[in-house]
Amino acid sequence: AIVSFVFFVIWELTAKHPVIDLTLFKGRNFTSGTVTISIAYGVFFGTVVLLPLWLQSTLGYSATDAGIASAPVGILAIIFSPIVGTLLGKHDPRYIVTVTFLIFALVRYMRADFNTEVDLGTVMIPTFNQGAAMAMFFIPLTTITLSGLDPHRIPAAAGLSNFVRLVFGAFGTSITTTLWENRAALHHAQLTEIARPGKPAFDMAMAGLHGKGLNQTQSASLINNLINQQAFTISATDIFYASAIIFLALIVLVWFARPKKMSAGSGDVAAAAH
Repeated sequence: AIVSFVFFVIWELTAKHPVIDLTLFKGRNFTSGTVTISIAYGVFFGTVVLLPLWLQSTLGYSATDAGIASAPVGILAIIFSPIVGTLLGKHDPRYIVTVTFLIFALVRYMRADFNTEVDLGTVMIPTFNQGAAMAMFFIPLTTITLSGLDPHRIPAAAGLSNFVRLVFGAFGTSITTTLWENRAALHHAQLTEIARPGKPAFDMAMAGLHGKGLNQTQSASLINNLINQQAFTISATDIFYASAIIFLALIVLVWFARPKKMSAGSGDVAAAAH
């Protein structure tokens, strides 16, 4: 893969009519916009996948209940979407993206406070708030990415930006689920250091389970399942918290762009390119 990538870069940079115009990355706005939207999309998509996965595998939610918990994201998105184009004609898109990332960070921070006793309503509140950020996510960043480009370069720029974003989305999903498993194993090991014979809490729990008719193996298995549930929950909240920090850091990155003042119809152009 590395050899192929190096060959690809050399080929595209030296070809007279390259399939992918890598010289687009010489542009400050294109590079800043593409990197920002790609990283943000990877983090966003990874946590979008993680939430229902955690609800179903750890908390025992059905697929229907996990879907209901994720459904409110569309409410504010529908309400705010028509407004974004108007805002782009009057305001610097970097301000809009800043607000977007602040909302995304807040949503992840709220989820970082989840525990195994969380109810469906509490799960739905951050998801509902995320809808506002969704409406302001793609179009302003696409506008920044395409800002200042000659009209004939916009199709190539839009295609390359979307390709990089989708690649980062795929990587984000894989990295998030892998980190979730790895940190769950770490937290499981840390929790089992406490849940072992000789510790008062463990001995009391085992005695209580024995009193209910469970043998040593059954009692240990039940406690291990509880530890697993806690470990995967703590791991998920770790990722949500880290995601909040990443979104805050991306606010700095987006301000490296210097987009030109947008016309009233630029939002529609960016939406079409996206």
